[in-house]
Amino acid sequence: MNKLFLFLVLNIICLLGHAQHLEVPLWADNIPNYQETDEKEIRVQEGVLKIRNVKKPGLEVFIPSERIQNGQAVVICPGGGYAIMNWDWEGTDIAKWLNSQGITAIVLKYRLPRSKSNIVSYKSPILDAQRAVRLVRQNAKAWGIDSTRIGIMGFSAGGHLAATLSVHYNEKYAEPSDSIDLLSARPDFSILVYPVVTFKDGFTDSGSRRRLLNNNLDEDLILHFSAEEHVNADTPPTFIMHSTDDTGVPVQNSLKYYEALVNNKVQAEMHLYPIGWHGYALARDNEYLSTWTELLEAWLKRY
Repeated sequence: MNKLFLFLVLNIICLLGHAQHLEVPLWADNIPNYQETDEKEIRVQEGVLKIRNVKKPGLEVFIPSERIQNGQAVVICPGGGYAIMNWDWEGTDIAKWLNSQGITAIVLKYRLPRSKSNIVSYKSPILDAQRAVRLVRQNAKAWGIDSTRIGIMGFSAGGHLAATLSVHYNEKYAEPSDSIDLLSARPDFSILVYPVVTFKDGFTDSGSRRRLLNNNLDEDLILHFSAEEHVNADTPPTFIMHSTDDTGVPVQNSLKYYEALVNNKVQAEMHLYPIGWHGYALARDNEYLSTWTELLEAWLKRY
């Protein structure tokens, strides 16, 4: 086992009694679909902390105080068009809000497809999402989590990743690297916020599609990454939120996914706001739009 990873694990075990914030690598070593390059991870603060060129994927874990912890966990996939991750805006800020509800929040630093460290561009994000849910499930007892109450949440392109995991959690994109990779990657519920869902022409976000597929417009790949085409009765219950004036990621992405869920008798709840456009996260500067978190809070109590 990698010595650094072992050191981190031992420290996590020792600190869990009082630590509320952990950083955990997804893999100790032998990261799947990875090749070593001279590329460096870049973090830029531009009002929002933006991360690109992720080489070593990981989790930032926020555990609420024991007195309010309710056993539920949510893995968060920040958005950014598969070009960057809006790390605080759609990641750690969301985690802190979930903590206030007693929910353990885990922000996923997933590999972005344009990094030179990827062997196949589209495999890395979904491999990282699968591993994230498995790793949370592996650590459920230590982190005070009920292993049957682990959800996935995504914003924009992060919503595409969350939806992709929700329908392709069983898909094999690489050989298992250890026993953790044998655990279930199925989320127990999913939360999609102004998500990219379809890669088919008409309503997709062409930038997200272009970056994930590395400009490969093969019809089979487009179909594979159009989540609405793969919903079935085992797809997790889903909460969807979108604005109808969103021209960046048209509301039809959410409508198509919701229709597929209903047609397959999957429990689903969707809320549409007439205004908001795109990328507003908690929307704390808009008294009307910010009510979406109250709706989500009520919905989460069911799971």
